[in-house]
Amino acid sequence: MTYRGVNALAEAVNALFKTELIRGPSQGPWRTIDDVELATLGWVHWRNTDRIHGYLDDQSPDQFETAYTAAKTDQTRTENQNILPAQNPG
Repeated sequence: MTYRGVNALAEAVNALFKTELIRGPSQGPWRTIDDVELATLGWVHWRNTDRIHGYLDDQSPDQFETAYTAAKTDQTRTENQNILPAQNPG
C-alpha cells in the first residue's frame, strides 16, 4: 500500500471515530481526558472485535479469524494425513 493509501485509510478511520464516538448523539459530555481515553479504548476494542464487516462476509473480525484458523487447521490435518510414512529400505 502506498503512503497515500495509508494516509487515506487513517483519515477515514479518524473520521469514523469522530462521528461514531466523539460527536455522536449519545456521547459525552466529555469531562476529562481520561473519559475520552477510556471511551476510545472501548471503541477500538468494539471496532476490532465485534463490529460486523461487509468485507468479511458480514462477520466480526473475531468470527472471521476463528473460521479462518479452523479452516487452516483442518487443511493442515488433511495434508498431514496424506503424507505416507517413510519406507524402511531394509
